Amino acid sequence: MGESCVELEESVSENQHRTDSCFSGRLVGALDAVLDSNARVAPFRILLQVPGSQVYSPIACGELLNGSDVYWAIATGATLEEINQHWDWLEQNLLHTLSVFDNKDDMASFVKGKVKALIAEETSSRLAEQEEEPEKFREALVKFEARFNFPEAEKLVTYYSCCCWKGRVPRQGWLYLSINHLCFYSFFLGKELKLVIPWVDIQKLERTSNVFLTDTIRITTQNKERDFSMFLNLDEVFKIMEQLADVTLRRLLDNEVFDLDPDLQEPSQITKRDLEARAQNEFFRAYFRLPRKEKLHAVVDCSLWTPFSRCHTAGRMFTSDSYICFASREEGCCNVVLPLREVVSIEKMEDTSLLPSPIIVSIRSKMAFQFIELKDRETLVEGLLERLKQVHANHPVHYDTSTNDKDMAGHTSPVFYSTSICSDHTFGVLEMVSCHSSKEREDTIPPLHPGPLTAVFLPSGSQNPDSRLSREQIKISLWSDHFVEYGRTVCMFRTEKIRKLVAMGIPESLRGRLWLLFSDAVTDLASHPGYYGNLVEESLGRCCLVTEEIERDLHRSLPEHPAFQNETGIAALRRVLTAYAHRNPKIGYCQSMNILTSVLLLYAKEEEAFWLLVAVCERMLPDYFNHRVIGAQVDQSVFEELIRERLPELAEHMNDLSALASVSLSWFLTLFLNIMPLESAVNVVDCFFYDGIKAIFQLGLAVLEANAEGLCGSKDDGQALMILSRFLDHVKNEDSAGPPAGSHHAFSSDDQEPYPATDIADLIRDSYEKFGDQSVEQIEHLRCKHRIRVLQGHEDTTKQNVLRVVIPEVSLLPEDLEELYDLFKREHLMSCYWEPPRPAAPRHDPSRPYAEQYRIDARQFAHLFQLVSPWTCGAHTEILAERTFRLLDENADQLLEFKAFVGCLDIMYNGEMNEKIKLLYRLHIPPALTENDRDSQSPLKNPLLSTSRPLVFGKSNGDTVDYQKQLKQMIKDLAKEKDKTEKELPKMSQREFIQLCKTLYSMFHEDPEENDLYQAIATVTTLLLQIGEVGQRSSSSGSCSQECAEELPRSAPSLEQDSVFVDPGKTPQDSRAFPESAEGDWTVSLEHILASLLTEQSLVNFFEKPLDIKSKLENAKINQYSLKTSEMSHQPQPELKLSNL
Repeated sequence: MGESCVELEESVSENQHRTDSCFSGRLVGALDAVLDSNARVAPFRILLQVPGSQVYSPIACGELLNGSDVYWAIATGATLEEINQHWDWLEQNLLHTLSVFDNKDDMASFVKGKVKALIAEETSSRLAEQEEEPEKFREALVKFEARFNFPEAEKLVTYYSCCCWKGRVPRQGWLYLSINHLCFYSFFLGKELKLVIPWVDIQKLERTSNVFLTDTIRITTQNKERDFSMFLNLDEVFKIMEQLADVTLRRLLDNEVFDLDPDLQEPSQITKRDLEARAQNEFFRAYFRLPRKEKLHAVVDCSLWTPFSRCHTAGRMFTSDSYICFASREEGCCNVVLPLREVVSIEKMEDTSLLPSPIIVSIRSKMAFQFIELKDRETLVEGLLERLKQVHANHPVHYDTSTNDKDMAGHTSPVFYSTSICSDHTFGVLEMVSCHSSKEREDTIPPLHPGPLTAVFLPSGSQNPDSRLSREQIKISLWSDHFVEYGRTVCMFRTEKIRKLVAMGIPESLRGRLWLLFSDAVTDLASHPGYYGNLVEESLGRCCLVTEEIERDLHRSLPEHPAFQNETGIAALRRVLTAYAHRNPKIGYCQSMNILTSVLLLYAKEEEAFWLLVAVCERMLPDYFNHRVIGAQVDQSVFEELIRERLPELAEHMNDLSALASVSLSWFLTLFLNIMPLESAVNVVDCFFYDGIKAIFQLGLAVLEANAEGLCGSKDDGQALMILSRFLDHVKNEDSAGPPAGSHHAFSSDDQEPYPATDIADLIRDSYEKFGDQSVEQIEHLRCKHRIRVLQGHEDTTKQNVLRVVIPEVSLLPEDLEELYDLFKREHLMSCYWEPPRPAAPRHDPSRPYAEQYRIDARQFAHLFQLVSPWTCGAHTEILAERTFRLLDENADQLLEFKAFVGCLDIMYNGEMNEKIKLLYRLHIPPALTENDRDSQSPLKNPLLSTSRPLVFGKSNGDTVDYQKQLKQMIKDLAKEKDKTEKELPKMSQREFIQLCKTLYSMFHEDPEENDLYQAIATVTTLLLQIGEVGQRSSSSGSCSQECAEELPRSAPSLEQDSVFVDPGKTPQDSRAFPESAEGDWTVSLEHILASLLTEQSLVNFFEKPLDIKSKLENAKINQYSLKTSEMSHQPQPELKLSNL
């Protein structure tokens, strides 16, 4: 053939093919090599042999004929290495799949479809890089809209070729990812498959493997699991899925504290590029622990000159609104954070062979950072200079070269001042102030405490001052040497060496200052002169629920410390907590904030403690301090997974990790501050400010590992908790100035034998050595994964609490109520998907009571009424739904809760006849029926009621029934029963009675007993008309007596007049409308109507027959989407069947 052919095992052997029914070794797929149509014939090919085929169906590069067999050339390569890469991909993604096929033709069809889809996807992805709106994407969008019939507001984000597994059989098709749904479409072997999975229904999104494939994306919903595989780039697909699920769930289910990025505020404008940018932004802010408002502008590869190692360190530069950051490629080798506020200049240097594309960034503390190997240097520097100019314009700074102050390490450096500074206090090389505009204002603001509380209030029982001083001096000396070599400001080089110093424990004299630097709270402090003082003044004297909670907890904050045993410390704590609650009302105040703030005040000045609290609550522990502590629960769930991964023996012994989880929640919320002795816990806080939440995860794992033997031997959860409590209670700090660690927790032992103590420095060192390899990226991925589970857990809790309240009050089965709740919630969410927010229908609010978290407006109620109500009245249904909504909306806020909704349905389905008639009656009097009620859509165009209906009707056997006697007896009985009614409903007027008749007429339409029901309702209506006449004539006497009843007309018109509803154009001469003047006096009561209906057995049977709600629920699940989309498009739409997931 003039070319080499790769003889792959079991792929081209004709003899083995004939004897082996398993086709798995013969399938191969198409990759990049097939895309270059201009390439010469490649020396290496992967071939698919299809014996006996007489038809050539090209997949990629060509065919080779060998007798009756056709060889399909699927992949080609110029080198053996390249072709082996293709083969490796095939082994991982396709070969295992073939065993599920019994028919060779099916296998060949599957191969062809898969290969073509991969080629199309690769082509479209390349086009997408070149064009903003590639033609391929437009084609996919047209197919998406045609296949799923969503409204235009359902924006398609991206699409991929893949397989969806149905049992052991893969279905080749297309996966469409839109802003609210994950959709899959397949037409394979003559069978069509459509899946529609709302993102808010997804409970787990994870990468896994099955028997056939090594890498699969698994989607788990309430009822099913779906596996998707064979992606060209699975990593990319999973990240996009993860972002879409996270954004959608947080936007719809967690809008209590979640603020979307500006680019994602409008869901209909979200693109794949936006989601990728968001993922990068999230990583950037988490890695460097920067404010959430920071927007990443560029990420470029470069190298940074590191003087301590005397070489350039390779890594990446990140530039954002207010920062230049650097992270080395080697994790933890070197990180730098440069706030633009600290930057003096950014200059381009001469490009040389040794220093290609260099720039120099100079900062105020007379340091300079040299970056080289920067691509597109011109554009990068231009953008940086523009943002630098903006930052300096917002916060102007000037130097005072005449003053030199001692900094934290005893060295001198120039002090710089903000031009807005009026009164000062010095922090290291920065001079920060609280600006007061007048003497009067200074008098109104309570005096702030001038320094850390530990400088005034030393803990009781301090150790030997001399030994404490010597240990402190050694640490200070080490830090002083470090500052000389690595820098002393927020712009210092952050390396493994500084991490080791932090793990040893920061000297008390430097602790508060270094906390400010590591958290970058120093930048916030410098950028907002006078801000804290203003907050204190504005919040002073205010009284609300938050301030009451703060006052209640003030004396519970480190009560054993002398700083909080007097008013000085208590007042400072009150001011900081109240000022923060005033700054961030979304968070306000949460328990455990008092413990954290107390410790911050021990080591930092009052204003510094405030900005440290801001950094912790808004950057370092996002979503921790709110109504539902979502962030802490997410990290608690992440911690459980880390236990299973890193401590498998312990996880295996404790099958249910909920007991450990309940303990660990307080570890995260308080950073171990109220879990172990304070003098030890502050060392944990040191690590937290340097390494973030990673330090808490690894320390928690170290604590569990240290107690693994005891925990594995524990008999129950109580014993396990006691083991952990005793261990943490005896974690000591050898370098502490305080008293030795003692037992002060609830779980104490009565044993006389002293419990062995553990040094905190050893525990922290073990945590770094054994569990310090978790990267920020891994933690953020786990957080994203578990946030879905936590949010769905809250949704399940809400659902169960609502159902627990509703179930005792209705007769509907619990499983039917669950289905109704899901429909109710989905109706609310569909409006959030495709409609702009309306004032009457606010979004889901998780801070409200459970029953009020999901509410629907009148239009949403009308949709549900049409889907699940048994009282369908054709075109009249919508009018009846409007009246029902007005009746149930007792507080007139235009919103309805689930309890009211199912209470009404329960009467319709399971109520006694009198309850159903009472509901119908109430639907046709105010407030349900209004003056402007819309009834023009009724099939009866303004019918007139005849008041001269005969009271004698002929029967089929020729007999007659005289209702006169029944009517007389009925009026007597009603008079007796009237006093027994708990709450008498107002009587119904003529206009309201007409509307009731319309509704009843519409309800009977298409009923199997339609004719009998019409005859019966005609009889009953005539009876009620006569009652109304009697009431009208006797209104002067105020009663309906037997004598009044005897005055009823006795004329018997022709029996042809058989309809109560008489067309105005064909009104018989002996029928007449009600006189206008008497309309206000003509009334009937609920008792009249009920008693009249009871006289007709067919009506009784209609209202008492059992009704099946399950069939309605099944149809509602299928048609809910199509009804909504049909309404939005104003045209009939084919049904969209929602997968039962």
